[in-house]
Amino acid sequence: MDAPIRDRPHPCVGAAEREYPGTRAGPAGAPAAGSIAGVELRQLRYFVAVAEELNFGRAAERLLIAGPSLSQQIKSLERDLGVRLFDRDRRSVALTPAGAALLPHTRDLLERADDLRNRAARIAGSEPVRLGYVNWLPADLTARASSVARLHIDAWVAPSHAQAARVADGGLDLAVCWIRDDDLEKLGLGARLIGAERLYAVSAGQDTGEVRARDTVALLDDDTTTWLSWNDYAGRLAEETGVPVARITDGGITGPVFFDHVRRSGRPVLNSPKGQTTSLPPDLAARPVAGPKLYWTWSLVWRRDELRPAVLSTVDALTEGVGDFGIHAPDAWLPDGDPYKR
Repeated sequence: MDAPIRDRPHPCVGAAEREYPGTRAGPAGAPAAGSIAGVELRQLRYFVAVAEELNFGRAAERLLIAGPSLSQQIKSLERDLGVRLFDRDRRSVALTPAGAALLPHTRDLLERADDLRNRAARIAGSEPVRLGYVNWLPADLTARASSVARLHIDAWVAPSHAQAARVADGGLDLAVCWIRDDDLEKLGLGARLIGAERLYAVSAGQDTGEVRARDTVALLDDDTTTWLSWNDYAGRLAEETGVPVARITDGGITGPVFFDHVRRSGRPVLNSPKGQTTSLPPDLAARPVAGPKLYWTWSLVWRRDELRPAVLSTVDALTEGVGDFGIHAPDAWLPDGDPYKR
């Protein structure tokens, strides 16, 4: 008869003891070298990513973390397990025999952890998860969240800073918005990348060719209640790249008034994210901006002290595997303070 599950050692522990016998001894009450007591699921996911990529740089990009941080986490995992998982030098990365032996067991452990999390989310699924947004949502938002929570899209569409504040004060559970590092700290929010848009410029005429960023102009509106985030972004763009700005007082960041500004301008006018999907009049043309390519990031934000499984599972479901949308390309630009700027 099989031993009870609670008495059965996990394969990861057995492999550690075989390769490094005696490494589990340690001070009473403290995790010893070769003990899995200090291992986190996050580290195991990192191990699987590196094992699948066999390249720390590609694995770091896939995981959206810095390369040195990934390397440090793998070393910590190796220390906790008591085995070397990878042979690595400047040219190559390869699984050690111990790493190859542990990989299928690690995948199995992660699958069981995901199943546990999803079961907990379904138990809590009767409570809706409230999500607010500005003007953009992923096309597959509902499909992604359907297996873990009952998602309620809030009807009040508001600017980024307002939606982030609503999450912080408990009016929303989640929001898709543009946000800066210092606002995350001030409001006590966590954030993950959920989308990004490459901005274009609008010019009079039919020229649809690429235009250099410094040959465009960015509009800043005096209405900071509505356009606080855009004004911040455009102001940083001007400071960091030399793009000229024009101040307006008529709310013409989008819509027909924006088109009038374009017609009067002597150069292409940078389009805000709120106008990205708006149809242009026939006398105006959209032009890609380059040198650098300008990106606006969308974050999914939540309270850092959030404990409800339905909310946390929704964060994972909406952000896992989304990629970086091109924001880390060599010719891409993000403003200082963007959570995803490297």
